[in-house]
Amino acid sequence: MFVFFWKSLMLSIAKGILEEEEREREEAKRRYIAETCPPVSMPRTMQELQIDGIDEERYDLEMKVNKADKEIDDLKIKVQDLMGKFKKPVLKKVRMSADAMLKALLGSKHTVNLDLRANLKQVKKEDKELRDVGDWRKNIEDKSGMDGRKKMFETATV
Repeated sequence: MFVFFWKSLMLSIAKGILEEEEREREEAKRRYIAETCPPVSMPRTMQELQIDGIDEERYDLEMKVNKADKEIDDLKIKVQDLMGKFKKPVLKKVRMSADAMLKALLGSKHTVNLDLRANLKQVKKEDKELRDVGDWRKNIEDKSGMDGRKKMFETATV
């Protein structure tokens, strides 16, 4: 029985402490709200309420008018496109080297020297080919017929 009394006493004390903490929290909330939030200013007269209502309506109507104007402009552009009144300008031919074009595209900071001939393979022509050409009629007669074709394939494989 003593234990039961002891438990009920502790519970009642704990309940009192919790209620006190809850009241302190509520009081702290009220103080914080009073300090940070200004009081609500309500219009005092009926005329002020009517003015506020009129301002809201005016703002709403302005937004609707602006939206309608944008839609009208978009539709005008679509009509012009459909009618084909929009002409493409004639582009002028501009002579520009590859270096100048890269400089224009990449900006003046990037100087790229584009020499296309630098990377080409050098091929030496042999004098033998030039000497063998001779009279072109002779070459055609030699290559005509099956013997000529056979010679052509034999020289290509060698």
